[in-house]
Amino acid sequence: MSPSLLWLSRRSLRHLHAVGALLGWLAYAASPSYRRRLKANAQVAGVGAASRRASVAEAGKLLMELPRLWLRPREQAINDPVSWQHAELVDEALNLGRGLILLTPHMGSFEVAAQAYAERFGARQPVTVLYRPARQPWLRELEETARARPALATAPATLAGVRTLMRALRSGQTLGMLPDQVPPEGMGVWAPFFGQPAYTMTLAARLAQQSGAAVLLIWAERLPRGAGYTVRLQALAEALPDKATLDDTAWMQAAATAINRSMEAVILQKPEQYLWGYHRYKQPRQAEGAAA
Repeated sequence: MSPSLLWLSRRSLRHLHAVGALLGWLAYAASPSYRRRLKANAQVAGVGAASRRASVAEAGKLLMELPRLWLRPREQAINDPVSWQHAELVDEALNLGRGLILLTPHMGSFEVAAQAYAERFGARQPVTVLYRPARQPWLRELEETARARPALATAPATLAGVRTLMRALRSGQTLGMLPDQVPPEGMGVWAPFFGQPAYTMTLAARLAQQSGAAVLLIWAERLPRGAGYTVRLQALAEALPDKATLDDTAWMQAAATAINRSMEAVILQKPEQYLWGYHRYKQPRQAEGAAA
């Protein structure tokens, strides 16, 4: 483990967020392509200049808070205050006993959302989170070891990972997914996202349809001045379509569109904490045994 990462993991959240805000702006200044993409994506969504500028610093904060979240002892709770809004929705969903799928966009601290669920609800039902492995071997190894915690498992976005998700859901457990992540070619459909075609995963909708699992939206708002986080939960903005009334192609298209609209509704609550620099409208990469 890098001594510098260990040192960072012991800094206060306020300190890390201050450094992260500076790094966010340095990355923005250093990359013309990043600047163009961030501005274009935000403008497509109708996000104003003030929120767009704030998102530059928030992206850096996301990066700098990771050592503090990943490298504390496995059994230790999140070091910073976490409050909840509408946590009763999770209780109600778990009481149904059919499993739960939690969807979050690339917004706020999605790492906190997963860890906070595990700490509060993991004794009832653990959570398995789908993730895309990093390309760098050292970072991939860090992800695999640091993210795994009591009542929190991870599954890579591969066919084997999808099988892991299906087994967890069949046993009534909870899944965590980022449905605004671009899936590999053949694993999604093109659906509107803020009015522009975006290649969108169909896995979340398929799992919900096959299992009868409840679906909720979750995101962790990063509070100012390192004051901690608020985990927010809500229902889908638009219900998933009834598969009995559509053929498979039409159903996938309608389901992806419904999920994208729900993501839009969440993002517009706090647009400055969305990763507008994420390459949401890119062409999907060729599938190599992966799934999304």
